[in-house]
Amino acid sequence: MAMGSLSDEDDFNPEINTTPLVDVMLVLLIIFIITIPVMNHAVKLDLPRAASQPNEVKPETISLSIDADGQVFWNGELMNDADLASRIADAAKVTPQPELHLHAARTTQYEKVAQVMSAAQAGGLSKMGFVTETPK
Repeated sequence: MAMGSLSDEDDFNPEINTTPLVDVMLVLLIIFIITIPVMNHAVKLDLPRAASQPNEVKPETISLSIDADGQVFWNGELMNDADLASRIADAAKVTPQPELHLHAARTTQYEKVAQVMSAAQAGGLSKMGFVTETPK
């Protein structure tokens, strides 16, 4: 089937006309050639340099240990319940607030651990972590 002919022949032509495809690809190639140098354009600035370091104050850590008999140790010092409550209240007022690391023996009753956690929360300490031993 020829273009512009008025013949009644219905010839089937299975070939794809690639001329429009080549035209589109050439237009895209020209567009990319023009736009890529614009995307890589950068303005060079001479920025000032500062030599300061952030002043990060790490909070103190309090080691609170509970042995198998239910005795509580504040950084290795034996505490009773009244002294523990006052120490927790004093520690809660410090800025930044210290972290409470709770060490409990394997055979410690859970009730004692829960009482110490409750006292820490009531005293105002919000950062608490449990320290465990890894199996050997």
